Amino acid sequence: MLLYGTGMRVSEALGLQLGDVDLRQRIITVRNTKFYKARLVPVGPRLNEELAAHLDRRCSLAVPAGEASAFLSSSKGGRLFYEHISAMFQCVRRAAGIASPAGELRPPRLHDLRHTAAVHRVEAWYREGKNVQRLLPLLATYLGHVSIASTQRYLQMTPQLLQQASQRFAMYALQEVDHD
Repeated sequence: MLLYGTGMRVSEALGLQLGDVDLRQRIITVRNTKFYKARLVPVGPRLNEELAAHLDRRCSLAVPAGEASAFLSSSKGGRLFYEHISAMFQCVRRAAGIASPAGELRPPRLHDLRHTAAVHRVEAWYREGKNVQRLLPLLATYLGHVSIASTQRYLQMTPQLLQQASQRFAMYALQEVDHD
């Protein structure tokens, strides 16, 4: 839920410290980014509730470095490793019966939650009638990309996204016909 709700990279989530999660302000400070730039990531109300519940459980474990301790940790309070988390995700995926989607060579990966979050955000903007082209640079910043081209790579065409874009184009085309 953290990865989908924030669009963070797995490594960024694993690098979070207790002090990086501000439940009152509903902001996560991401420090360990791919491009070594910190960014603030807003958190929605539902995710904030889940983070609060996690924080309650987390604080019952060892907190060896105080606020600098790992937000996502082992039972002994130590940092989690990508390989372990990825393997756990694949076990859960298999247990849920989720295989490779039709036409795909591999089953979903943990990192795919980031891609899904980006696509779902764009789909929601289309449904809400927002100016997606104007908002894409904001999405790029939110995801921690250095350019909008990186964000566009995340936006695979899905049936829902294609439908939203087609509806938007149809409305635009009708307006042009009415003006002629």
